[in-house]
Amino acid sequence: MRRFGWMLVWMAALTPFASADEELKAQAVEAMQRATDYFVDNVAVEGSYLWWYSPDLTVRWGEGEATATQGWVQPSGTPVIGDAYLRAYEATRDERYMRAAAQVAHALVSTQLISGGWDYRIEFDPAERGRWAYRADAGDDPNYAKDRRNTTTYDDDNTQSALTFLMRYDEATHRGDAAVHKAVVYGLDMLLKSQYPNGAFPQRYAGETWSKEEYPVLKAHYPDTWEREYSGKDYRHYYTFNDNAMRDTMRVFIAAHRQYGDERYRDAAMRVGDFMLLAQMPEPQPAWAQQYNHRMEPDWARQFEPPSIVSSESVGVIRALVELYQYTGEKKYLDATVPAVEWLNRSSISDGRWARFYELTTNAPLYFTTDYQLVYTDDDLPTHYSFQSSYGVAGATALVNRVVREGAESRDEMATGQLGQLVERQESRAREAIDALDDQGRWVDGDRITTRDFAQNLNALADYVMLFEEGMPSPE
Repeated sequence: MRRFGWMLVWMAALTPFASADEELKAQAVEAMQRATDYFVDNVAVEGSYLWWYSPDLTVRWGEGEATATQGWVQPSGTPVIGDAYLRAYEATRDERYMRAAAQVAHALVSTQLISGGWDYRIEFDPAERGRWAYRADAGDDPNYAKDRRNTTTYDDDNTQSALTFLMRYDEATHRGDAAVHKAVVYGLDMLLKSQYPNGAFPQRYAGETWSKEEYPVLKAHYPDTWEREYSGKDYRHYYTFNDNAMRDTMRVFIAAHRQYGDERYRDAAMRVGDFMLLAQMPEPQPAWAQQYNHRMEPDWARQFEPPSIVSSESVGVIRALVELYQYTGEKKYLDATVPAVEWLNRSSISDGRWARFYELTTNAPLYFTTDYQLVYTDDDLPTHYSFQSSYGVAGATALVNRVVREGAESRDEMATGQLGQLVERQESRAREAIDALDDQGRWVDGDRITTRDFAQNLNALADYVMLFEEGMPSPE
């Protein structure tokens, strides 16, 4: 089902529940047009986008500083903006949004690596592009990737968000854009190739082939001993849950199977789920680590990410397993979430809060000092990273409880009163976006124009325009 498909079901059932303000709708449409025209004409670099810009566009940043010829993939970069354009087109059928989405799609096609995915940073300066192993530039040279950057990144929904957007664009154009469809097929084929024999994925991939002899299928276990000090080992090829890398990859495969019907994608998604079962630690901590070495032991990543059981990533895995259960009906995925939720609920450090890291077997919360010494106390924490939070545990618990009770067909339900509240929120959000747009068609937050604000505001306006339109498209 497309994004907000559940809302369309309710509106079809309840119309005429309410009617949108026609004047506000007209204002929303105009604001969408002005904001998009400004972004396409002034901000885009060959169809790509960064994270934020100074109002005069002379300062440009992704996660790091960027030049005037670069874009960014990692959300909220280029694919996020492409998705917003597709959403605007879905709401209005105005071809300006499809043209803008096409520019985004071709920016990604031209920067797809030979290894199948994308680096965080993408380059359009002809004199600089040669540092990357872009498929579009390789021609027939089988050695083009040699001595060039060819590392696909699965961290932070980077490659996954790019592939997901390209698939959505491919669907919206009915596979009519041959270059985009070819890039999708190539990207999915390389994603399949990068999957380890046990179903896991690394954080980075450069075209390697994994053998079962070198990477055997093992069950996760506690090491006899573990290093208490950061060792600086290269963890990029470890089996990685950090930042929901495997959940995001699983979602790509589910979306690909739904769209293209190729059973390889369903099988790959289930293999991710099977790895999640293999990686679930035994009692007394039946949850997950951020990353595992190839012996299937929790291990170090960065100097503030120790071998441990991790609440935040465990929540992500729980949600992924529920999604996979709902997609496949395979109850083993749901069954694994129950002891994990029980572990989370007995591991809180205070009401509604959890430590991020828990010591192996003892379950003692682990922390770091500002000079990165591993300790059991929380009075000198670094501020750049989350070591304590709610981590979505309450929501994951409620989800598992509901799905266990109601089965694979369980979905969020919305009462009529809640729908009314949603309508009010959508209208309020649309008014805020319209009021915040300046006379140049920009959303400026302090000293920045951010792609996150642009995408959120454009989506909010599109959602409002679509909410009560007559002839709404049927949910897929």
